[in-house]
Amino acid sequence: MNPKTGGDENPSVEERAGVVREVGSNAVWSLSSCKPGFGVEQLRDNCMDTYWQSDGTLPHLVNIQFQRKTTVNQIYIYTDYKLDESYTPSRISIRSGTHFNDLQEVEVIDLCEPTGWVVIPIRDIRDKAIRTFMIQIAVISNHQNGRDTHMRQIRIHSPIEGRNCPIENYGNFSSVQFLQYSTIR
Repeated sequence: MNPKTGGDENPSVEERAGVVREVGSNAVWSLSSCKPGFGVEQLRDNCMDTYWQSDGTLPHLVNIQFQRKTTVNQIYIYTDYKLDESYTPSRISIRSGTHFNDLQEVEVIDLCEPTGWVVIPIRDIRDKAIRTFMIQIAVISNHQNGRDTHMRQIRIHSPIEGRNCPIENYGNFSSVQFLQYSTIR
């Protein structure tokens, strides 16, 4: 598996285009460990200057639990090898399931000095986006055999269905009668 890496990828582009939506805000997040002041809040604050820092032995875990079964097709992780060096993940496992006891590995990613957004497509054996109650991101190893890890941001994407045929393709609605049907509530 070769994820797209480097500063060119940006999760906001697809979100603004209406192709995907960020569903991480619909989940409960937990960490295997963290240093005080370097936890979930920093991992989800949309600021590239803050980060989660683990505190303990590998693997380091980020648990993302949804209240209902959720479709996930991409995970974006922001890392910065230039700033974090040995704290930067070099191998990540993505696991999926309904709870902690039935997680199955869906992807393993090897990273080589990543700086910027890393895009990890999440697919099942039929090459479709997965439907899950829980995602676990496990940092298996760090660069330079580092013990603790830094992750600066994580975004979870779900595809937006029904956008294959935009209403704009049918021209502009000009009468009041047609305008009332131009959006679906």
